[in-house]
Amino acid sequence: MTDIKNAGLDQPAQPEVYAPLTQCEFEGWSNTVSFAVKTDGDPLRMAPAIRTIVADLDPTLPVANVSSMDQLVGNSLSNARFSLILLTFFAASALLLTALGIYGVIADSIRQRTREIGVRVALGARPSEIFRLVVGGGMKLAALGLAIGLALSFVLTQALTSLLYGVKPSDPATYLFVTVILAGVSLLACYLPARRSTRVDPMVALRYE
Repeated sequence: MTDIKNAGLDQPAQPEVYAPLTQCEFEGWSNTVSFAVKTDGDPLRMAPAIRTIVADLDPTLPVANVSSMDQLVGNSLSNARFSLILLTFFAASALLLTALGIYGVIADSIRQRTREIGVRVALGARPSEIFRLVVGGGMKLAALGLAIGLALSFVLTQALTSLLYGVKPSDPATYLFVTVILAGVSLLACYLPARRSTRVDPMVALRYE
């Protein structure tokens, strides 16, 4: 049996005491009662029937705050969800900037190595070899950046524990997904300049200043 988190899914379970309703009323602990009703289909469609049943038992009893379990869970996690949406937006922006940065670095590297590439082509290097040379150099830098970033994220994500529910800060699946996404973006950012490098004219490259 697991703990009941009445304070919210993002809050730790608190010690609680179960007592008869008559005792609670006598002690003045609470004057409200909550019921959980299991239904088939949309639970909110059963709200009128539940109100009718309660009214038949005691017309003076008000029925308030009728909500589905999904709504209760959503309300409990609303603040965390908003924070995660902001983090997702900033993370997507950072990913885009990273891709543009890698593309710019690789493109500038090719520009600086135009003469070298021209010499290689003039000496018989095939386009596929030039392509692997450029992509390999870019992916080595990307792999180094990924290794450093993953090491730092493993430490920094401990500060996000309060925003997570059902996922550990060091969740392996999350790290694998992020690694694959970043590696794919890095590969795409390297691919475009590498394709351009395979079309370098050796005569033009040798005259390049």
